[in-house]
This record gives sequence, C-alpha cells and structure tokens, in this order.
Amino acid sequence: MALRKVKGNLERMFDKNLTDLVRGIRNNKDNETKFIAQCIEEIKLELRQENISVKANAVAKLTYLQMMGYDVSWACFNVIEVMSSTKFTYKRIGYLAASQTFHPDTEVLMLTTNMVRKDLNSQSQYEAGLALSGLSCFISPDLARDLANDIMTLLSSTRPYLRKKAVLMMYKVFLRFPEALRPAFPRLKEKLEDPDSGVQSAAVNVVCELARKNPKNYLSLAPVFFKLMTTSTNNWMLIKIIKLFGALTPLEPRLGKKLIEPLTNLIHSTSAMSLLYECINTVIAVLISISSGMPNHSTSIQLCVQKLRILIEDSDQNLKYLGLLAMSKILKTHPKSVQSHKDLILQCLDDKDESIRLRALDLLYGMVSKKNLMEIVKKLMIHMDKAEGTSYRDELLSKIIEICSQNNYQHITNFEWYVSVLVELTRMEGTKHGPLVANQLLDVAIRVAAIRAFVVAQMALLLDNSHFITGFSQRASMCEVLFAAAWICGEFSEFLTDPKATLEALLRARVSTLPGHIQAVYVQNIMKLYGRILTSSGSDASMDEDMVAKAAVEEVSEMVAARLPSFVESSELEVQERASCALQLVKFVQKQLTKGQAAGLGAEIVSLFDGELNPVAPKAQKKVQVPEGLDLDEWINEPPPSESSDSEPEVQRPSLFATGNAENAYVESYQSSKPAELTQEEVQRNREARQQEQACNPNYLKGGGKLESKSGMFDVAEVPVAQLDLPVALKIPGLASSDHYLQKQKQTSSKKKVSTKKKKKSKKHKESSDEEELAAPLHVVNTDVGEMPEGATLSDGMDDDNNDLNDPHRALDVNLDEPLRAEETLPVRSHREAVKFEVTGEKKAKKKSSKKEEKVKKSKKQPIMMDLLQNGEHTNAPTEEPSNDFWLDHAEYEAMPDTSQSKLQVEENEKPKKKSSSKTKEKSKEKKKKKEKKVINEDSLVSSLAVEAPTFVPDLKQTMSNKDKNVLICTRPILTGSQLLISVEVNNTTTSPLRSAEISFSKNVELELIPDGLTTTEFGSYRFPQQFPPGCFTFPLLFNVANVNRAYSVKATLIFNLESYQDKIDLAVAVPATLFLKPAPISGSDFAEKLANGEMQHLSSRKFESSKSFQQALSYCLAYFYLVEQVGDTASLAAQNPQGRNVFLLIKSQGTSLSLDGKSDNQELIENVVQSLQTVLAV
Repeated sequence: MALRKVKGNLERMFDKNLTDLVRGIRNNKDNETKFIAQCIEEIKLELRQENISVKANAVAKLTYLQMMGYDVSWACFNVIEVMSSTKFTYKRIGYLAASQTFHPDTEVLMLTTNMVRKDLNSQSQYEAGLALSGLSCFISPDLARDLANDIMTLLSSTRPYLRKKAVLMMYKVFLRFPEALRPAFPRLKEKLEDPDSGVQSAAVNVVCELARKNPKNYLSLAPVFFKLMTTSTNNWMLIKIIKLFGALTPLEPRLGKKLIEPLTNLIHSTSAMSLLYECINTVIAVLISISSGMPNHSTSIQLCVQKLRILIEDSDQNLKYLGLLAMSKILKTHPKSVQSHKDLILQCLDDKDESIRLRALDLLYGMVSKKNLMEIVKKLMIHMDKAEGTSYRDELLSKIIEICSQNNYQHITNFEWYVSVLVELTRMEGTKHGPLVANQLLDVAIRVAAIRAFVVAQMALLLDNSHFITGFSQRASMCEVLFAAAWICGEFSEFLTDPKATLEALLRARVSTLPGHIQAVYVQNIMKLYGRILTSSGSDASMDEDMVAKAAVEEVSEMVAARLPSFVESSELEVQERASCALQLVKFVQKQLTKGQAAGLGAEIVSLFDGELNPVAPKAQKKVQVPEGLDLDEWINEPPPSESSDSEPEVQRPSLFATGNAENAYVESYQSSKPAELTQEEVQRNREARQQEQACNPNYLKGGGKLESKSGMFDVAEVPVAQLDLPVALKIPGLASSDHYLQKQKQTSSKKKVSTKKKKKSKKHKESSDEEELAAPLHVVNTDVGEMPEGATLSDGMDDDNNDLNDPHRALDVNLDEPLRAEETLPVRSHREAVKFEVTGEKKAKKKSSKKEEKVKKSKKQPIMMDLLQNGEHTNAPTEEPSNDFWLDHAEYEAMPDTSQSKLQVEENEKPKKKSSSKTKEKSKEKKKKKEKKVINEDSLVSSLAVEAPTFVPDLKQTMSNKDKNVLICTRPILTGSQLLISVEVNNTTTSPLRSAEISFSKNVELELIPDGLTTTEFGSYRFPQQFPPGCFTFPLLFNVANVNRAYSVKATLIFNLESYQDKIDLAVAVPATLFLKPAPISGSDFAEKLANGEMQHLSSRKFESSKSFQQALSYCLAYFYLVEQVGDTASLAAQNPQGRNVFLLIKSQGTSLSLDGKSDNQELIENVVQSLQTVLAV
C-alpha cells in the first residue's frame, strides 16, 4: 500500500497541471492544434488512473480546453467522479466542470440526483452552497422535480448563506418544474421578511422576476413590498421593488394612490441616479393608471420633469440618454409639461452622440402642435444641412416627414407649406429616403384635393429641371421623386398651365438613364398628357376649321412618335411593352389626322385613364381572399428538367474577377485603346485653334498691360466683371419656399398677440391649446383609412403574434391565492431527519418570542401626547394580515387597536402583581387566538371601542322645504377623494311633477361645480334636463375643492315649476373642516417622533362645556381620526387631509368640560378642525 502511494506521488510529479497547460499553449502558437491534441491524449490517460487527485487535475485542464471551444462531452462520467469526491477542493473542480459542460439534455444527469441531494444535505454550508451554485447551471426538469423538496428545506436553514442561495435556486426550479411554484410560494413569501438583508434581497429578486411576465398573480404581495420600499435602504432592492410596482399599478389603480407620496419622497431624497430614474418611470406609470380616478397631479409631473432635466443636462451620456427616454414617456400623457423644455431638447440635436440625437428627435415628434410645427421643421431642416453622416441625415429626413404626417396630418394647417418642404427635401444630398418623399407627395396630392393645382405646378417645375435630381450619383435615391412628379402631372393634367412643356420634359433624352419603373410611369403619363393636349387643342371638332390647332396637334404627335422609340429600346420589359403600345396608338392618331378623321380621338384616349384612384388600406393585401381551387405553391407550368441547364451552351461573358493573365490583358487593352501620336503640324494646328477660341471667349482672362501696375500687381477694381452663362441654374425659379409661409405665420401670430392684449383680463388666462383648436386648417384632408377588398373589414386580427410559445414563464401563470390541492403538495422523504432538528429549533424560537411578548405586556402604558419624553416604544402590530382591499383603501396599513384591552391592561398594571396559574395562562392564550382570527374592516372603527355609553355618530344631514311644506329637500355632504359630493334628496309630496328645475349657486372661488348632465343657462344657473316625478328622488352635486383646509357653507337656490306656479327652495349646506379628514394609521413611535421633531409647529386649543360624555365625543372623533392611544378619559388621535397634511389631536374629559389640543403643520387647517369639533361637541 505504501509503495503504491509512493508510485502515485512520483507519477504526479511529472504530470502537467493547469499552469503547465496554459504555458504550453502560449509557447506553441504555431502548432497549437497539434499541441492540444497531444494534451488531450495525456488527459485521457490521466482519467484512467485511480488517483482522484490526478483525475481532478485532468478535469481542471479539460475545463480550460472547453472554455477555448473544444468539445469535452466525452468526459462526463469522469466529471461526475470528481464531483462525488469527499474532498472539497476536488469537488469544487468537478462542479465547475459540470456547470460548463453539462446542460439540461445531458444524458448522464440522471446519475447525479442522489449525489447532489447528499451535498445539499451536507453539514458543511460550503458544500451545500457549491451544489446549489452548480445545479443552477445544469438543472433539468427531472432534477427539479426530484430535488425541489430538498431545496425548499434549505429555505428554513439557520444559515443566511444557504437561505440566500436556496431562494435564488428556487427560481431555476420554477422554470424547469412549474408545479413547484404553488407549494413553495408561502415559504418564498416568508423570505421577503427575513431578518437577513441578503436573503430578503434574493427573495425580492426572485419574486420580481416571476412577476415580470405574470404581474397579476403577485398583486397580493403589494403590502409587503410597500413596507419594504418605505423601510429598506438597499438601492438595488428598491429598484426591483419599484419596477414591480410599475407593473402592478395598471392592474390595480388604487395602488397608484398609495405610491405617489413615497415615490415623490424618494425622488426628493435619493442621490442615486439609477433609483431616481426608476422612481420617475413608476410615477409616470402610476399617473397613467390613476388619471381617470384622481385629480391632476401636476406637482408630481413637474417634479419628475425637473429631475429629468438635471439628468439631460448631465455630462454623462448614459444619464442624458435615460433622461430623454423617460421624458418621452411623460410626453405621451402630459405633453404640456415637456413642451416647456423644448429648448433643451433642441440642444440635444447638436450632441456628438448619435443615439442621443435620435432620442431627441423622438421627443420632438410628440412636442409638435399646430402652433409650433413650422418652427420645429425649419430648425430640423437647418440642422440637417449641417449634419454629418448620411445615416443621421436620413433619420432627420424621415423624422421630419413622420412629424408632419402623424395622425393624418392633424398638425398641418397649410398644405402648400408642407409641399414646399417636401420639394426642398428633394435637394438634400446623400439620402436614401427618396421613395418616402415621393410617397408623401402622392399621398398629399390624392388626399388634399384643394391644393392639387399647387402640387401640379411644383411637380411640373421639378420635371422641367430634373437634371437637379439626376445629375449626381449620391442623389440617385431622389429619382423616385420624378416617379411621383410624373404621375401627379399626368393624373391631374387638367391643372397644368402648359401641358406641352411638361410633355417635352417627359420626352427628353436624359430620361433613358432613369430606372426602369420610373420610365414606365413616364410612358404611361406621356399618353395622359397627349390625350389632354388633343382634347384641349380642339381635335374633337372639325380639324379643317382650325388649321392652327391641327398643326399644333401634328407637331405634338410627331414629337411623341419621334421620341418614344428610345423607350421601346429600353432593357426593361415593362417599359418596352408600354412604349410599344403607346407608339402604335400615336401612329394611329397620325394616320387619322392625315385622313381628317381624328374627331373624338382625344376624348377616347382620355377615357382610357378615367376614374380617380383612392388610397389603399395598409392591410388590404393581407385581406385579399385566395380564390377557390388556386394553389399558390403549385407550378403553373411543368418545371424545367434539371439537365436543361447543363445541355445549353455556355455564353462567353467577360469575367468580373481577375484571372491569372489579368495584368497582361489590362496592358494590351490599354495599348490598343491608346491614340496614335500626332505629327508636329497637327499639334501646331490644335494650338492655334485653342488660342483663337480663348481670344473669342469673353470669360477667359487674357494677359495685358492694363491689369498690371507699376509694382507688378494688378488693381482689383480694374478686373472686368463678366456675366457667367452657366448651363445649370443655381436656383429653380418658381419653386415655393417654406420660409415664406413661416414668416407669414409669424406675422399673423404677432397680430393675434396684439389683439389679445386688448381683451378683458378674464380671457388672458386661457390655455394655448384652446387657440390651437380654434385655428381651422386651410385645406380639408381626406382621412379615410383606404379601400379594402370586398367583404373585408379593417381589424388587428392579421397582426403577427409576438408571444413566444416556448417561454417557460407561460407555465408559471397560476393563481397563487387558491389553497393547495392534495395532488399539488410535493412528496416528503420519510428518511430525512434534518427536518426534525429544524422543527425543534422553531419551537425554541417560539418559546423565546412568547416570553418576550409577556414582558412587553407587563410594560406600563401612558398617553403619548401627555408625556413625549418617555423612552418606551408603543406599537400596534397587526396580529393577522387584513385583506389586500383593506390595505389599498387606507393611506397606510396598521391594525385597529383594541382600546378596551389597553384599558384593562392599565387597570391590571395598577393592581399588585400576582402569580398567574397555568389555567389562567391557557385561557388568556385562547382569548388571544380568538382575537387574532377576527378580520379587521372599515366598519370596526367605532365598534372596537367597546364602550358602554351610547355612541355619537356624526350626521351632517340638513332638511329644507318650500313655503307650502309640500316639497322637502335633504342634503348630506360626502367626501370622495379630494372632491365634495352633496347628495340632494327631494321628496315631492304633491301629485304633480317638478318641471324646468334650475339651481343657482352663490359665487365661491374655492368651490367649482362639475356640471355632469346639467346644462348652463345664460344667467349662470344650471338646468336639469329631466322632470322630477312625484315621490322621492336623489341627484348628486359634485364640486372641485381648491382649499381643503377650511369649512364651507354651500348656498344655492332651487327654482322649479309646480302645477301652475313657480316655486323655490333656498339651500344652505354646512361643510365642516373635519369632513376633509380621514383616519391616518400611525404607530406610537412615529406619532411621538413627529411631535418631537418640530414638524407639527402650529397649535390650537379649546376648552368648553359639553353635554356629551367622553366616550360619545371620542366615538364622533373616530369617524375622522385614527385612535393612536387611549388611557382613561384621555386619547391621542391622528388624521390626514387629501393634501397629505397631518392633524394630531389630544382630547381630554374634565368633569363636564372637554378640552381639545390640536397640532398640525398648517395653522388654517388646525384652527378650522378644532372649531368644527367644538361646534358639534359643545351642544
């Protein structure tokens, strides 16, 4: 045995380790493949040895080779052998190799089940952690099913290291074995409140990943995540939670109301830009979801926009990009808030980073309005002239067209300006969006009938000066504009002032260089113009009577017949066919002209192209039904035999690539094409001809004494100025310029500003959007979607479904709130004894916690507002989680305190302490369990007091009537959100209906009626559209409240026609300041902290006689306040108004008098609240 060990050690001395392998590969760069092949052979020999250290060394080298791209799947068994080693250093090498080489479809994975289970149950946390880390890389559905229970057991481990890894591993288990999600979810939910921050963060990550695809299943966890968001300081965990809330908010709008305040606090306080960005994103999602049920959160939006401006102005390009990205999300719902930062967005167009410039362009798309469209487009066109790089210039051009054409040109008021912009875009060099410009020209000409004359005139100029577009190779894409120009001039030829000139432009020789599809359109529209000229020249009448017209027609016919053959010779088959047909038709007209029988031919040619073309719907092609019996995949004719291509003789064509004798062939061709040398006489003759041409050319500057001064320099003033006769004009005369329309718009806007100054002050505060709506467009746009095939309708059903059917998250879309069924529980192995130890540990922990609870119960309670300097904490922790609806309907979640129990505890604390027997302890435990099972709801506010005195519930109902007492009205004010709802109940005791009912209110700046269903009269009153029959009926009056810190008295007069006379009822509805308060659950420690830190600096106190008992007064206050603490006849209360202002109240009973001491951060609020309470309680 000893000799074998010595022999093994000697062999290991000469084995190559991983370091030797890496060094050898670097030293054999020339023969790397050969060296690695040799090393693999040596590794195979090492794997056959029995020494586990040699095998581990070989597996380590194989792992490195696998990283280089070599296949090592042949060594899977050896990897498993090293994984099963009892030595941790070797086991780690095996798991590393397995994590890199194994995958879920590896066949030998079935052999690793028991080995991995053994490592998971190891006493060493590092071995169990190693198994979890390796298993996450190669877990298969079978392994997930077999090991799910073992991993779930580690969730209850006493070691945070293992709990964290087990929580993360459960996510992989859920993906491979979705049936484990429901059984494991309760334990995973517990880990969200784990005392270790690492485990808590891991649980948050897992739940957020699960909720990313199926957020609705995790809505019940909203209270837990809300608590984590308001207490955690881990920015990365906060980012995950806030992202999750952003996905949950659209599913539950009430959740958004709770998130606004903590999110805005985070935006104010955080310095982490990543957290700031996620907070802003979630605030945007929240405001979108609650926009229908909440008032306008202008302050939150302004805060987000201000913070995003800081990001955009930052020098970090990444932050600037994220700021622009978030700004575009705000733009969709609150465009006015973003439009005020238009200058900053335009500055980003000059940024050196192209991605930032493109993101700024996307923002400009949404910032456009009827008022600023021309200005923004002009700036973009100037920027496009200066821009470098064809791709960015192309993006600018497409964005200009996209901005102008969005929503069927809704922002364009003058389409002549838009056509001039499109014409100017045709001069841009190096762009590939010629087809886009052409399509826009066609679309505008078809949809806007009022500007067809203008469009035709501009297109005729483009055709006449087509050399501007076809003269440069880099502008070849803009040739597509000639396609649109030719079609528009031919289709709407009745608007042409000189059709003959346009026809000549279409027949020029340069046209043959255009692409084939453009030439085909040229030929088609040549015939349209030809027919128009025939009809306009009087060819339909007797040709003999008008010789001039006949001569003009013959001239046009000869010109068309002479130039059409150039199209017939085109290489494009479509052009040949159309030109041949057109040529034959023109020759036929010529024959008829010579015979004098051409009457009516022009009208017949025009009739060939009759019928207006309408836009086609985008999805019309998809909607075309395939005829019955037509198989699009079937050959129309017999397919050609495969041998036909070989039998045909090969046509000798010049090779595109150089062959071996390419250089000699090039020299020979150059020598053959080289002109012969000129004689001396020919050279002299050419020189004289050149000098004579220069002498006759006025643009050529000749040498002479006049231009030379004494100093040898010439005088600039004496240089003759010659008129250059350029073959191409620098500017096309007649083309419209967009600058003209922009200046015209500025003049009209300046006139409007002067006129608005003369108006009354009440009209100065109107929004700019109202002016834009009043600005009617000059031209009407045809906004039809387009034509569809017969029987087809436009729908989104033809869109491609982008959902991935192989997504593992689809199987995880299950209801997690339903109780587990018997078949869903995971099997528990009977031989596992580790669970027993954990259970005993849990029992010990429960015993310790129960002892701590008994100590807390023995502590003496005192009212917080009576003694703020007390160091003890006071908490009202919930014994059972209430429903999610209860949590969502309250500003913060705290369980309702049982004041009767606290009262009993105070009395017991005052008595001498006695030893309690075991029976009394058991009874008290049973009582506690019963109390814990009670469900807390909103109606338990008063009932939980358990007072013997009769309750005093606030009743704000008020009754009024007319003079005859036959029409009674009862009003009751109610708070809905931040709006005031007055419910008006009318009791008509007569037999006649109330007709022509109107209601008028006394003016109040801070109360604004929302006339839902009411019509406003010329006198400022509101008329009811229906008659009110005899009996009882109710109608609501809803008001927007500008100031919720005060009380109101709503005064109104209801006028109606009853029988044959008119009657009225004066209404006076008292709205106390307490109506705008709602209970604000708060813990005792937070209550004391807010009072001690100086936040509640405004105080109001009242002391008055009252016939109400303390319990009656307290029951009235609890309709608006939350009971924080009660000791005897003293209670501390907390409330909050819709603006988030806190109101703290201390109510004390002293004999027949009551005292109210209130504190708040607003003096007006606390004064009005205390006064309203005194008004009710002093009665």
